[in-house]
Amino acid sequence: MQRWPLRQVAFIGLGLIGSSLARLMRERGLVERITASSRSQQTLATAQQLGIIDIGYSNPADAVRGADLVILAMPVNATEAVMAAIKPALSSSAVVTDVGSTKGNVIAAAKAVWGHVPENFVPGHPIAGSEQSGVMAGRADLFSAHKVILTPLEHTRAEAVALVTAVWQAAGADVMTMSVTQHDAVLARTSHLPHLLAFSLVDTLAQESDNLDIFRYAAGGFRDFTRIAASDPLMWHDIFLANREAVLSALDAFEAGTKRLREAITTENGDALLGVFTRARAAREHFTHMLAGTAYAKSMTQNKELRFTVEPGGTFTGRARVPGDKSISHRSIMLGSIAEGITEVSGFLEGEDALATLQAFRDMGVVIEGPNEGRVRVHGVGLNGLKAPPSTIYVGNSGTTMRLLSGLLSAQAFNSVLTGDATLAKRPMERIAKPLRLMGADIQTTGERGTPPVTITGNTKLSGIHYDLPVASAQVKSGVLLAGLWADGTTSVTEPAPTRDHTERMLRGFGYDVKTDGATASLQGGGSLKACKIDVPGDISSAAFFLVAASIAPDSDLVLEHVGMNPTRVGVINILRAMGGNIEVLNAREVGGEPVADLRVRSAQLQGIDIPEDQVPLGIDEFPALFIAAACANGVTTLTGAEELRVKESDRIQVMADGLLTLGVSALPTVDGIVITGGPISGGEVISHGDHRIAMAFAVAGLRATDTITIRDCANVATSFPDFIGLARRCGLRIRASEHDLH
Repeated sequence: MQRWPLRQVAFIGLGLIGSSLARLMRERGLVERITASSRSQQTLATAQQLGIIDIGYSNPADAVRGADLVILAMPVNATEAVMAAIKPALSSSAVVTDVGSTKGNVIAAAKAVWGHVPENFVPGHPIAGSEQSGVMAGRADLFSAHKVILTPLEHTRAEAVALVTAVWQAAGADVMTMSVTQHDAVLARTSHLPHLLAFSLVDTLAQESDNLDIFRYAAGGFRDFTRIAASDPLMWHDIFLANREAVLSALDAFEAGTKRLREAITTENGDALLGVFTRARAAREHFTHMLAGTAYAKSMTQNKELRFTVEPGGTFTGRARVPGDKSISHRSIMLGSIAEGITEVSGFLEGEDALATLQAFRDMGVVIEGPNEGRVRVHGVGLNGLKAPPSTIYVGNSGTTMRLLSGLLSAQAFNSVLTGDATLAKRPMERIAKPLRLMGADIQTTGERGTPPVTITGNTKLSGIHYDLPVASAQVKSGVLLAGLWADGTTSVTEPAPTRDHTERMLRGFGYDVKTDGATASLQGGGSLKACKIDVPGDISSAAFFLVAASIAPDSDLVLEHVGMNPTRVGVINILRAMGGNIEVLNAREVGGEPVADLRVRSAQLQGIDIPEDQVPLGIDEFPALFIAAACANGVTTLTGAEELRVKESDRIQVMADGLLTLGVSALPTVDGIVITGGPISGGEVISHGDHRIAMAFAVAGLRATDTITIRDCANVATSFPDFIGLARRCGLRIRASEHDLH
């Protein structure tokens, strides 16, 4: 750990970046003495008057004598001259870094001066700034919550990198590293090109004959975009010339994009325009989260933890509609994308998992409008219309997306890589990879445990197989059947116990013939899908928390509207009824091939039971909620045959047992289940381990608790239930959410 203060830090240049960092180091007590050099005597005098520096020099060599750290903060075109000037005066132990927006020219300058890049030199680039410049523009908080990129070389001393990293972290910045080449290529596209376009657009419009009206009536979008044209012209002149090749490459790509847009407008190709606009609208947030390795639509700030706090008591009443079924939402996008025509979806779940699926198909060239209040329009490209994604397909926290896409992508002509967030990276993917290999797919998982990333080599010929599932899994069954759409011959899957059959039902809804014979589903490859309308029912997995809540909370009477009642998903209702739950099925009907109903649930004294093993696959995702029901029941509830729960988003058996024990409930985990003895629930702090269903389950437990329950690590609730807090509060749960710093 770096020990402060440093004895002396020298700044070469005191513009916005240099003066801001000097102010920060002075205010934070990171340095005893600050020296500086500038071409402007006035700048040095001002900096000294403001107390930013202790002494200034015209000659950079004078400024760096005796310095522990030298920060080069002058224009990038001056780098070689400054390095040559300071070389004789530098201490052998002095660490040197820079703040330039380009790195290739800085490395070249160092080699020109020293003949090599010194091991104590750490190239750096803070991604922070403003349209203001000069010593007076500096402020100590400039770098807070901004990124700083370091580009050390292989031989750069680790101690030097550690020192520069510590300085930037002390400034509140998020420090990351990349190669010199990668830095210049990325920044050419994300920073340099936008500035170039802004300068060009403002200059072009300023030369129009009606330029006064153009600027007088400019809307907010024009002002926002062209704001950066107020940046320092000389600085950007230097940057564009210093990073010439990367900027030209970025400009070529942009010009190709504008050419495609021009062609689309000329030919009135609305689909092409819509494709660009819809992809662009979703891209910014998606790529931000992908780079952070977090869930797709995560609203949390970095280094923050979302916690739920639930006060004891409450009653569940009224009417509510839970979010759309996640499984059906996933499949509506997947099948709609490979169908012919436009598929219209209503009730789409706008949670992180389903949005990740949507983004994956946008990456593969599918035009998708929405979601807008649960409505999505998917412009299908047919079975052979998907295009190679531009990079890795990031699916956030969604195991369903990864496993089903593994099957679908195994049949494509292009290569692909599937990856996800830290939680998904721990989940087993060999269970889908093995049958796909039997079909002829070239698919690889990672490590001894067969986890993501999943790498798929395209352009392989698939053959239909019969596959006996070793473990009941709707995801594996669906992945194999989806691959079978492109396979020669018949693909069939037999499951050891019933699992959700949404894929089979929806394929039929798209006009594809899927046969079901007992526990076996089969289809012939080589057919086609036709677009249709899909009305996504409420997700019974989300409804489960409210079914349990209204069952355990005194004086409750709640109606849940438009809940999916697929017979392969109703285990939670069957189990709650077996425990004495008071649940009525009202207004049963069929919508888009899926059974739907309203559910009325009222308070009941639940009894402990031995949960029938034939109900386990029918309620596998709902067990965290059912464990809370068991904790509130009289007697003992025993679950067996549920080893699948150990490989979900978390080990749900162990995590639920740990939480229940914390709350004073007897819970004994077993290899394939748990034994829960009902009794009083106390308060306390439980950890969800990033598992959305764990977090919601313990929130519901607050209805019967005697004290406050705090649930940690709850951000992933948004993967399946974006407005859980709001809807739960409206129904009667005394819950609030808050962000906390991670330590």
